[in-house]
Amino acid sequence: MIIVHLLALFLFSLQPPVADIVPHEITAHGHTRIDNYYWLRDIEDPAVIEYLEAENAFADSMITEYTALIDTLVGEMRERITEEDSSVPYYRNGYWYWHEYRAGDDYSVNMRRQHPDGEPEILLDENVFAAGREYFRVEAMSVSPDNTILAWAFDTTGGHWNTLVFQDIQTGHRLDNIHNASGDIAWAADSRMVFYGLNDPTGRTDRIMRRTIGCDDEACVYREDDPTFWPWVWNSNDNRWVVISTSSTLESECRVLSAAAPRDSFQIIHPRTEQLEYYIEPIGNTFYILTNTEGENYSVMRASAESFSMPEWETIVPYSDSVLIEGIDIFDDLIAVSVRTDGLRKLFLVNRESGCGYYANLGEEASTLYTSSNFDASADSIRLYYTSMTTPWSTVAYDINADTMRVLKMDDIGENFDRSLYESHRIMAPADDGSLIPISLVYRTDLFKEGENPLLIYGYGAYGSSMDPMFGSARLSLLDRGFVYAVAHVRGGSEMGRWWYNQGRVLNKMNSFTDFIVCTEYLIAEGYCDPENVFAMGESAGGLLMGAIINLRPDIWRGVVAGVPFVDALTTMLDPTIPLTTNEYDEWGNPSENEEEYWYILSYSPVDNLDAVDYPALYVYTGVNDNQVGYWEPAKWVAGIRNLNTGSDPVLLRVNMGTGHGGASGRFSWLRDYAEQYAFILGLIEEE
Repeated sequence: MIIVHLLALFLFSLQPPVADIVPHEITAHGHTRIDNYYWLRDIEDPAVIEYLEAENAFADSMITEYTALIDTLVGEMRERITEEDSSVPYYRNGYWYWHEYRAGDDYSVNMRRQHPDGEPEILLDENVFAAGREYFRVEAMSVSPDNTILAWAFDTTGGHWNTLVFQDIQTGHRLDNIHNASGDIAWAADSRMVFYGLNDPTGRTDRIMRRTIGCDDEACVYREDDPTFWPWVWNSNDNRWVVISTSSTLESECRVLSAAAPRDSFQIIHPRTEQLEYYIEPIGNTFYILTNTEGENYSVMRASAESFSMPEWETIVPYSDSVLIEGIDIFDDLIAVSVRTDGLRKLFLVNRESGCGYYANLGEEASTLYTSSNFDASADSIRLYYTSMTTPWSTVAYDINADTMRVLKMDDIGENFDRSLYESHRIMAPADDGSLIPISLVYRTDLFKEGENPLLIYGYGAYGSSMDPMFGSARLSLLDRGFVYAVAHVRGGSEMGRWWYNQGRVLNKMNSFTDFIVCTEYLIAEGYCDPENVFAMGESAGGLLMGAIINLRPDIWRGVVAGVPFVDALTTMLDPTIPLTTNEYDEWGNPSENEEEYWYILSYSPVDNLDAVDYPALYVYTGVNDNQVGYWEPAKWVAGIRNLNTGSDPVLLRVNMGTGHGGASGRFSWLRDYAEQYAFILGLIEEE
């Protein structure tokens, strides 16, 4: 049986728990590795639970001295959240929809009304269903075309194991339940037949089903047999079409069906082709297509619903080497194209007939914007979410005719927030190969002293996801204590275009890690921070980044926070039973089949590259229900570091025993987690 230190012993001595070493051989391509902590992945083993609980008890014992600071931080963060709040209503299919938060409630109440000044109607009070649950999250909501039925999907584990519920809006009567659902849904025109996804045992969606609500007539309309692809189903904005899309990292395929003929067969737009990505946006009898057929930064094309084979695709917005197209919203007269150029998000407006276009006037340069809830094609304004590192999240309306932007609502951060005290910059750090790595940073001008401020630098760099400059109210608790906060836009994201992503994946992955180090060293050299108080933070794939950078340069960091970190990269990518493995071969490589990719992943996988060095202080957190990055990855990583660490800085593992990849649910529940991480960092500075 696995032996761990008794709880009372390490609580008394303030010594961390020690995981027993049980060698486990993993062999591939004639190479054998020894995994001493493989046993930690068996959650059914009582010794594993005992060990994880021991880690939490040790973290508690080490954090106890910061209890007052944590309470203070929680209080500050909560003061920046408006107790009674509501979103700006949006219009869809005859109703105005919004959600409200009521004083003290952790979850929202979802509402609608037929007229802007009409009687409000409660669709779903999430607080009722969340009561008594450690974790609760509504992952999807959709109203039937006839506006009488609400479909909503909820998860109580954090692992995205959804229950899909259909209920009569007027009576509240539950009409049907579907378990093990993916959370996506599409309606037939009759508002009684529905399409939805189901998950396989690993948590990957592999089937799209059709069913009449309340009837036992479930049928599979699409099965994805390729384990590297992941399907989902949805309705076009005008509800005329049901679309099934399926994709891997670098390929996609779409099928369509008239919502008025739900028992017909889906028609494939274009069969999957190596390296071909395309995504469709139907409206009426026209299909708009976002695709990489002309180049990796995508173009916008269109085809008729009667003739949509690829030779019929007509280019509307051509490919550009310098402009990445990220999404489209279709209106009666124009297409709103969300683009990224020079690392910044912009909105390009294109006339649907002529193809002529112009950039919308959206003000502040170093800002972030996302189109949202644009369901009314006849609208004369475009709904956006807008933010920057000094601008709280705002709901805005861009007036198409006047080329002006109107703020509908800005998040209220409380009376103590003075935006003029904060300054944000975007600078470029030169890498050894000549690439310029963007850095976004923010600090309080009255607290900044060259070369003296502590720095927290955040990074991600994977899946082509861009870390845009945006506001974080919790972050103010660090900025108001003199921190400089920075985001390193390393390769692996798409900040500088699709090529930026390709330079940070598979056999180019090392660029992500060296870029992060380059950015940190540049900030130190330019006097933005105190070189003795440099901290790093990353989550999920950003947690892999954290593991790699402390192996490469453990001397730079005073402390590191790694959330749900993907640190056992090689072992995970060799295991197709783990949910995301097969879908992500194009992201990390397929080490089972490709020997070169095997050795490359081995060269950076954090668990496999630990050494006897002075590691920085570490705060690592995970959740046992995480089906995206197994809890055992950070547990093994922490155990391995402790076994080799020649330094004396604390290494903590916080394990949430009731959540998954996204952490705590609700609008207040996460505050203490943030506060504990910040207190850990601040405590290290106080020790100096």
